[in-house]
Amino acid sequence: MSEKLERGLVQIYTGDGKGKTTAAVGLAVRAAGRGFKVYIGQFMKLGEYGEHIALEKMEDDITIEQFGTGSLHTRDEPFEEELKAAKKGLQEIEKNLTSGEYDVIIADEICVAHHFDLLSLDMILELLEVKPDTVELVMTGRKAPEELIGKADLVTEMKEIKHPYQDGIKARIGIEK
Repeated sequence: MSEKLERGLVQIYTGDGKGKTTAAVGLAVRAAGRGFKVYIGQFMKLGEYGEHIALEKMEDDITIEQFGTGSLHTRDEPFEEELKAAKKGLQEIEKNLTSGEYDVIIADEICVAHHFDLLSLDMILELLEVKPDTVELVMTGRKAPEELIGKADLVTEMKEIKHPYQDGIKARIGIEK
């Protein structure tokens, strides 16, 4: 285990622009480079993304797990398996947050899981209550709730100005996935 952070903060990366997960993964790599142990729990994702391939090479320092079903999400009532996956993810985030094993916890797409009614705001706010002072907590995803933003120490909004999707360019291996 690395030397603990003197003061772990709460960070949120939100907004409609690209780069929230990318920023969080970059922070994970930076932290691991300094000897910190990192846990990444990805909500609503299933499948291999480029970061999984790269982070496998750092498995002693960075653990990454997914809690999704791979289905397309809408604002309609969520499927039972989506709810179960999100709740399992939240339990794993909380367990690892309080375990004393990790210095940085990343709850990737947790804000989107809330937006799609897979997790309540109270469930997410509970993480802030149990977060040890020496652990950095990073939460990502579009539509971060205002109350959560108000409680965070650092909030970055990714703003889309222009995106290749607008020109019909699909997600590319190694760049967007």
